[in-house]
Amino acid sequence: MKTPKGWAYAGVHAGIKAVRKDLALFVSDAPCVAVALLTQNTARAAPIVDLAARLPQTDIRALAINSGNANALTGKEGREDVGVVNAGIGAALGLPASSVISTSTGVIGVRMPAQKLVEAASRATLGHAIEAAAEAILTTDTRPKIAHRVVSVAGTEVTLAACGKGSGMVAPQLATMLAILTTDLAIDAVPLRALLARASDATFADLIIDGETSTNDAVIALANGRAGNGPLSAEDLRVVEGAVTAIFEELAAAIAEDGEGATKTIEVTVSGGPEARDLAHAVAGSLLVKTAVFGADPNWGRVLATIGARAASRGYAIDPTTATVRIQDVEVYRGGPSPFDPRALRARMREPRVTIAVDLGGEIVGRALGCDLSYDYVKINADYTALITASAEGVVSKDDRLANYTPGFKRALLVEALSYISRFAGKRAVVCLRGTSLAKDSLKATFAADINHLDAAGLHPIVVHEGSAEASTDLVSLLNQGQTRAVGISGNDGGMLRARKIEAHRGEVASVDATLIELLLGKDYIPVISPMGLGDDGEGYHLETHAAAAEIAIALRAEKLIFLAEAPGILEHGELISELSAHELAHKMELGVVSGGMLALATSGLRAIEGGVSRVHVVDGRVPHGVIAELFTDRGVGTLITP
Repeated sequence: MKTPKGWAYAGVHAGIKAVRKDLALFVSDAPCVAVALLTQNTARAAPIVDLAARLPQTDIRALAINSGNANALTGKEGREDVGVVNAGIGAALGLPASSVISTSTGVIGVRMPAQKLVEAASRATLGHAIEAAAEAILTTDTRPKIAHRVVSVAGTEVTLAACGKGSGMVAPQLATMLAILTTDLAIDAVPLRALLARASDATFADLIIDGETSTNDAVIALANGRAGNGPLSAEDLRVVEGAVTAIFEELAAAIAEDGEGATKTIEVTVSGGPEARDLAHAVAGSLLVKTAVFGADPNWGRVLATIGARAASRGYAIDPTTATVRIQDVEVYRGGPSPFDPRALRARMREPRVTIAVDLGGEIVGRALGCDLSYDYVKINADYTALITASAEGVVSKDDRLANYTPGFKRALLVEALSYISRFAGKRAVVCLRGTSLAKDSLKATFAADINHLDAAGLHPIVVHEGSAEASTDLVSLLNQGQTRAVGISGNDGGMLRARKIEAHRGEVASVDATLIELLLGKDYIPVISPMGLGDDGEGYHLETHAAAAEIAIALRAEKLIFLAEAPGILEHGELISELSAHELAHKMELGVVSGGMLALATSGLRAIEGGVSRVHVVDGRVPHGVIAELFTDRGVGTLITP
């Protein structure tokens, strides 16, 4: 990712969090114009109060952001701590306190250990990668959020780079989360703040995760002028605003996707009069709509009921009964219920993104971006402060021990967990992943966590993956961050997979020699296998991943073969089939019910069953923790194929 001239960044562990990075630094080698949009919540945190008093400013050199502690509702001491942080970090960077600004995100009501931040700043290593800073500002987020653009203005190339965070306490009141835009553009404070406000209003202001506005929301822009551009024309300003809007839209989408406990992103559009945007926000923020989307329930009644309720409370002269409603582009209502296939629409609502469009007969289109409401959201926020502890030194950590939960929950969890552990102990499972399952860092991370959990439960996993050597290295590294030991190998290694040539560089499995895999399993390693095969001509051939996984499962006498697919499982008329026998699957394949990419996967699944594998699972690889949900629940979440 390209970053602007004159900027350096750092992310360091200061000790507010027990382990993760918790202090981000954004440092410019030249004075910056600094402007901000700040939360409208009147319970503003101490650093937000300080920013409101000091910005806009034209001589800022550094921004410091800590995570883990919001320094909100901490009284006079909290305000004093902001001054200590600014002065101390300024001294550590060789800058006057007046040129340093700071803000915070994290737990409310805990005194800030200011000296920890100052000490951490003195040992921070600045570099040109914004990723380190993006990681250090995270709280309940599961992944960093970064974006950049390069534009030409006034005959000069200008770079804009930004990072953001937001997962919970997100609602559309001005800034709605935390975002930092750094640029080498030369621009005055007034036009910078104006375009920042318009870009934020077009993007972040449409975000609704849970309808709550944080005490620490801020969008901050810092421009150091190092690009050396001349005065900006009206067209130049439009170009810059377009780039900032595109960056913010990218960050907003990432925040919606990463909402606390979210399994799906929701986009709501309402076509109507001036009230359209407010109505879209109401639908996206409705608990009933959000839970319906979580359950893949095409409940258009909740959509129109929400619009009717908002219209009544705001005095809008609209009649929801005349509307047209579409969910996933399927018409479900037009002045009355429309005929549609509920099973097919439910299947489409299991996709990672769900769209809801309401037409009230107007020209103005309002939009809202949010996410569904899952069980995990309730757990995250029910436990948030009950399980948070702050030491005398200011270290904030989560005491997530089972002892802190209710007796009923503990009993149910232990009984269910022990039954699965005893059922899986000593068995082998080949897990095959490809495509989308490897496309996102977040999915790779949750997959690695699932494999570690399987290994800890006594089930011996063997991973077969599609992808490059780099992808294999990344996956092995993630697995080794847990308690397991993983080794990446190729099917060529030790003559493990022999191939018959089909065409140039492509082959099919001729035989499997499982000796190397057995050696690794015998030493408690998790094999991570890339499906390459060695031909009789000495050449290496790419093998079809599903087919290779099936043959490996047969050779290892595996109990289970798990396919991570780009679908919820095997579908019939758009509806998930939870379980079927090999004979039933073969019949559906003959009838054309199973087609496309799923046909090759099903063929490999049948081959595994014929070869002695007891259970074949097809799970949605686009959904986090699908492997655990499939194996550790009675009905699972995908398709189970049995002999």
